[in-house]
Amino acid sequence: MNIVESFGPVAATMGGGFFVGVLIGYSLKKVIKIVAVIVGLFLAGLAYLQYNQIANINWNKLQTVSEGAIKILSNAIIQIPGISSGSGVDSSHAAAAAALSMTSFGIPLTGSMSAGFTIGFIKG
Repeated sequence: MNIVESFGPVAATMGGGFFVGVLIGYSLKKVIKIVAVIVGLFLAGLAYLQYNQIANINWNKLQTVSEGAIKILSNAIIQIPGISSGSGVDSSHAAAAAALSMTSFGIPLTGSMSAGFTIGFIKG
């Protein structure tokens, strides 16, 4: 097997990873923008209702509740099962992770995917 035949799968992996990274980055930025607009409109609606004295908003309580929700969400994201290396990892999972790390596609795939994600996030 010469170098040209062995370069084909690596090039396909890099191109596919880049394309998937661009799609993920672009779509993630669009979702973040939509969520920001919805939250902004909600808060503007609350401010409008308070301005017209239709509703009385306790802004300190709203801030406390939202900070608590953000803390719970961030803790849930940080502690995703299977990501951290805890003592409860079984041997088949550890063997699969070791086999995956030994493949030659790991670095080209993740490198091209991260580059694609960055470009997609910037352009989105």
